[in-house]
Amino acid sequence: MDTLRIALLGAGTVGSGFVKLLGEQRDRFRALGLEPALTGILVRDPSKKRPSWIPRGLLSDDVGRMLAEADVVVELMGGTKTAKRLTLAALGEGLPVISANKALLAEHWSELKPYVLEGLLYYEASVMAGTPVIEPLSGALRGNNALEIHGILNGSTNYIIGRMEEGLDFSQALAEAQAKGFVEEDPFLDIGGVDAAHKLAILARLTVDPDYPWRDVRENTRGIQELARDHIYAAESEGKKIRLVASLFPQGGSWKTAVRPVMLPASHPLAGAALSHNALLYRGDAVGDVLISGGGAGSTVTASAVIGDLLRMLEGYPGHPPLPAAIPAPSYQTEVFEEI
Repeated sequence: MDTLRIALLGAGTVGSGFVKLLGEQRDRFRALGLEPALTGILVRDPSKKRPSWIPRGLLSDDVGRMLAEADVVVELMGGTKTAKRLTLAALGEGLPVISANKALLAEHWSELKPYVLEGLLYYEASVMAGTPVIEPLSGALRGNNALEIHGILNGSTNYIIGRMEEGLDFSQALAEAQAKGFVEEDPFLDIGGVDAAHKLAILARLTVDPDYPWRDVRENTRGIQELARDHIYAAESEGKKIRLVASLFPQGGSWKTAVRPVMLPASHPLAGAALSHNALLYRGDAVGDVLISGGGAGSTVTASAVIGDLLRMLEGYPGHPPLPAAIPAPSYQTEVFEEI
């Protein structure tokens, strides 16, 4: 049986979940004639306390050796500066990279795109964690012209809002989400809407424009940091739910994006996504409305999509391609949400 040598960059929440799930799913790889083995786990501080299933002997800061010995790189370190340097180095050597790094994909797309087009970069886990949206948008739904998409793309903020609906105030709900490992190291990335904006930029490149600019998404992003229990009460008194919704829609002949807290009727498909769940509502000219919903935060939830991409690569499939060319924005009346 051949050995599949995997260099893991990062052993945080998702990285540790990946190591655990890799061990549990070992038979899936053996069925393909491969024995998965980590060449090393890149960390900033090897002495930091970590879960018991993380092999301490593999913790290293010698990234050069790890990459030289690897068949595939799994990048789960987050951030953009070091992640960008190491990801481009691996891709430049012809190594496939599996990444959950939405910030890197959103902000440095132009440098990554040539490798995406080669099929070397896999990134299902970058949006909605283990709930698949990259695959449908780059596959079956390509038979449509997109009309609009709306999504609850950040499980952390959805968890916070859900707990506020259950009686906690914002600071209590945030602290609980942090304790569960749902929130980024910098909480503003979640509560400020930036994480959802990163994911929306990726989705825009899969559905309407392969070069949709990150700055356009970032400029129209607001988070939930001003949300209070009074807002929750007011929405409930009208039979509505507050959700942080990321949208892509036509307006004035162009494609527009927005990330902002809105009030939804309780019957709206997105209103049903609770706590750490995510949901995406896709509207196409042929298929109509498609709702994709499931787990959107957490260690093993996200790691499951990373494992899925790894198996996809081993089965001979390339990474997910962006839309080949931009499509014009339709003359279409989009859904209007009541913003908070």
